[in-house]
Amino acid sequence: MLDQRGIVDRFLAEGQTHPNVSFKIPLDITDSPSRHNYLLAIPQARSERLLTQWVDELKVPIYRGMEVVEIAQDDRGVYVSTARQERFRCAWLVGCDGGRSRVRKSVDIKFPGWDASTSWLMAEVKMTQPPELGFREDALGRHAMALREDGETVGIVLAGQPAEARGTPSMNELASSLIAVYGTDFGVHDPSWMSRFNDATRQADAYRKGRILLAGDAAHIHPPMGGQGLNLGIQDAANLGWKLAQVSNGISPVSLLDTYEEERHPVAERVLRNTIAQGVLRMPNDRVAVLGEFVAEMLSMDGPRRRFGAMISGLDICYGLGNQHPLLGCRMPDLDIFIGDETLRVFSLLHRARPVLLNLGKPESLAIGKWSTRVQVVDGQFEGAWELPIIGAVPPPTAVLIRPDGYVAWVGTGGSEGLVDALSTWFGH
Repeated sequence: MLDQRGIVDRFLAEGQTHPNVSFKIPLDITDSPSRHNYLLAIPQARSERLLTQWVDELKVPIYRGMEVVEIAQDDRGVYVSTARQERFRCAWLVGCDGGRSRVRKSVDIKFPGWDASTSWLMAEVKMTQPPELGFREDALGRHAMALREDGETVGIVLAGQPAEARGTPSMNELASSLIAVYGTDFGVHDPSWMSRFNDATRQADAYRKGRILLAGDAAHIHPPMGGQGLNLGIQDAANLGWKLAQVSNGISPVSLLDTYEEERHPVAERVLRNTIAQGVLRMPNDRVAVLGEFVAEMLSMDGPRRRFGAMISGLDICYGLGNQHPLLGCRMPDLDIFIGDETLRVFSLLHRARPVLLNLGKPESLAIGKWSTRVQVVDGQFEGAWELPIIGAVPPPTAVLIRPDGYVAWVGTGGSEGLVDALSTWFGH
């Protein structure tokens, strides 16, 4: 998704790539048909800084320090009041305000699911003794320590904490938990911050109510198994952003927003279920350990490894847009397209978040009339196989209509049948 917006190099420069994702055991994804067939480890603070810099370049205003305390809506818009008694009216409001979302609660969207069964303690601290870097696994779960950039601060994650734990941990709690796991508290002192999270698993029963929508953790929370939460939230935003823009600008009817929940709710539901399964496999139970041995044996085989690796990385997502062609509804492969004497990557055509009609047949054979002001038409050539994660090789099309979020909305196999319907469905009448 970052590559499709032209900003992936910023993240690669500040992160570290790893060949594996994880489901019970490490899963090698380097044979997945993607330019980015790896996991990118990058601290959240860096990701936020890089995204903020990009938003600044786009001249998008950000208003900080404005706590929302009241939300109301009517046919004309949404009304937001802040703790400083400012009042705003907007046409649409997207709640991206986390698992305790005030936006979600303001419109009484239900948040059913499972309560926490355990929790984790997190901290960044200094130590007088050398830390034990890396992972440690015991009956309480999987713990970790990592050295931060300054070479002095240590990041800590401790599993097996009480499910009912709430609020900011104390230094005494941190020290006691370290002793329970490592036999010493390492002389912890001078915390930068301390927090906790748990394995509560919930999903909003609706992603939209009137003019108010939900995305990210406001729409779903789950244990951090496999590191899937950030991917999930970014994909929510990429799916919703262009649709909301078209509705706001009068290009598409409000009904286009219904496809956001239709497409994203099942994806999040699957992530919730696979994180629950991973949590069960980590339970300190001898019988569960036996099950884990069989799961690990299964995932060591190529077929299951590829399937589960694609699921954890999000590369297997394919929206149900029809069965006319295997590409339909799936992520467009990032091919090298020949346009005259120039070679362009498909993802480079998506940097401006505009739809693209890629014609690989006879040049100028696809006329789209009034949609030409909304959809970029590119005549090009491609030689080689088309391959999708899990699905494998697919029949080469003569044309594809690519949505701004990188998913295929129409596939041509020698003509333009169905193209007008697809253009009308996704990019206005």
